[in-house]
Amino acid sequence: MSRNAVETVMGAVVLVVAALFLFFAYNTSEVRSVSGYELTARFNRVEGLRDGGDVRISGIKVGSIVSQELDPKNFVAVVKMSIDPTIKLPVDTVATITSSGLFGDKYLSLEPGNEDDVIKPGGQIDHTQSPMSLESLIGQYIFNQQPAKKSEEGGAPPAPGNALPPAK
Repeated sequence: MSRNAVETVMGAVVLVVAALFLFFAYNTSEVRSVSGYELTARFNRVEGLRDGGDVRISGIKVGSIVSQELDPKNFVAVVKMSIDPTIKLPVDTVATITSSGLFGDKYLSLEPGNEDDVIKPGGQIDHTQSPMSLESLIGQYIFNQQPAKKSEEGGAPPAPGNALPPAK
């Protein structure tokens, strides 16, 4: 019987330690959504962006993405975000979708401008930049390569330093 009691106590200790770890991890991470005033931004593409994602200024989380929807008239993505009420963004703020690393999670990065006027709650960020797609960059590199030019005689051009005078 004493073995069952020891196993029960050890199981309870493991569960308490796991609960404390989860509590600590949740409190130290910035997973929570930020409540504040709502802004919108329009993008041509929002690849990899997700609801609940971060809105950051200089790498610091200042908001959360609330929703994404398609504008049926212009066929652009409309991103709604919630920004911390202590942050007042100038009207010339630029919103860019970027990633944490080469294959990292996407987030919305804000670069405040220098204007004195601020965007009012419910307003829109007018200057946006869509994310760079790794696949399209690779495709552009592959298909924009120009073939080597051939000489007038139809052969390959001579290597630099090995140029021979034309045959007579």
